[in-house]
Amino acid sequence: MKLTELFCKIDDFCNGFEKHWDRKLLESGEKKRNRNKRLCMSEIMTLVVMFHQSGYRNFKIFYISHVWEHLGKEFPNLVSYNRFIEIMLSILVPLCAYLQAHRGKMTGISYIDSTPISVCHNVRIKRNKVFAGLAARGKSSVGWFFGFKLHLVVNDQGELLGCFVTPGNVNDRAPVAHLVKGLAGKLFGDRGYISQSLFESLFQQGIQLITTIRKNMKNKLLPLIDKVLLRKRYIIETINDQLKNISQIEHSRHRSVNNFMVNLMAGLVAYIHQPKKPSIKMYDQKLSAPSMTY
Repeated sequence: MKLTELFCKIDDFCNGFEKHWDRKLLESGEKKRNRNKRLCMSEIMTLVVMFHQSGYRNFKIFYISHVWEHLGKEFPNLVSYNRFIEIMLSILVPLCAYLQAHRGKMTGISYIDSTPISVCHNVRIKRNKVFAGLAARGKSSVGWFFGFKLHLVVNDQGELLGCFVTPGNVNDRAPVAHLVKGLAGKLFGDRGYISQSLFESLFQQGIQLITTIRKNMKNKLLPLIDKVLLRKRYIIETINDQLKNISQIEHSRHRSVNNFMVNLMAGLVAYIHQPKKPSIKMYDQKLSAPSMTY
């Protein structure tokens, strides 16, 4: 997405959000005197989201080498890198609200998965103080890690329907109830979501949980359409890969928890504005065929 288009989308949202947010803070008594910022909320959000679309691996290099050198006309009130890191923390709530406002449409076909977000190398776990008491050791398909888990639900068009962040040692099934609020239809997941109690609770909400099976489980007959859609689960695995390699939601340079969350939310916002997302062609001949079992 072009810079101008991205800024206009974010600025339109911020114009309405700031008035509502300020009113809420005043009513709750939490409104405090803040130091005036040379950059407005929409400019800060645009730059942070733009970093995840730029291909740069390091935000400091991006800000100093690209923003300062080439975007002075677009952002005439730029501040120093250190000052920008300070004011960047103020956009966490607006980023979350923006992400919520741009959720995908419910299509009746959803995919759920989690991906580890490591915050430091395993040999430095005991020395990590930034995430002490928050991050935890967990195990993924590729080994042990120290950090968090990002849980996602997407539809068949690759649009985000929900996200949730937990410590790395939390079971994948724990945040499912929160993630699927307001959803209906079929939900596809991997073996980590196998649970009779979870299946029954979701079924009562109008959601049919369909997962792959373990080796020691008996095979069950599934309609052909469900078998085909279950094999398309790579769509959410591709999204997780893009979030880590196109966006930069995972690195070990965070100096605060808020910095980590801003970086994560900005990466998700950058993804929702991605012009081409992993998706399923629902009008494929195989998927439009009558339901069959075998």
